[in-house]
Amino acid sequence: MMDLDAIYKDAETRMQKSVKAFKSELKHLKTGRATPALLEDLKIEYYGSQIEITKIASVVAPEPRLLVIQPWDKTVIGEIVKAIQKSGLGLNPQSDGNVVRVPIPPLSEDSRRQLVKLVGKLAEDARIAVRNIRRDAISKVKRMEKEKQISEDDRKRAEDKLNELTQKYTEEINKIAEAKEKEIMES
Repeated sequence: MMDLDAIYKDAETRMQKSVKAFKSELKHLKTGRATPALLEDLKIEYYGSQIEITKIASVVAPEPRLLVIQPWDKTVIGEIVKAIQKSGLGLNPQSDGNVVRVPIPPLSEDSRRQLVKLVGKLAEDARIAVRNIRRDAISKVKRMEKEKQISEDDRKRAEDKLNELTQKYTEEINKIAEAKEKEIMES
């Protein structure tokens, strides 16, 4: 049997995870500005296993439109170049044998609008996830009331508290989306 505090805690934890997943998805959007997060999840073949680039090289953005990747083992430079070319990010890496330079092309007005649309869709998906978590928690609370574990007043208070949590995380998603849209339009 779950108590109300456990339901709140579970709902809040799941809502936090939804916001975190949303932030993570946004990190990988190419905004026309160089950011090491763009390549964070990119994996390369390294001694028979798939390794993230950030585990075998330093990735820095010395200029707003340039990423520089400096692998600790120079023999993987070719693999890094291939992985970036195959990534679907539309980037054209160049290597001099010691480092890989990745120029970040500026975004066209049309691609900016497409990215803003995508941010909006991802934000809506995150808001839906948060609302679904609220719905699940409220159904647990209603079941508790039906089984006479809590009173009607307890159910109403629980629903109010879950609605407040939902509002809090929905607003956080909106702020993150707004900031990302602004970054896309300004870069």
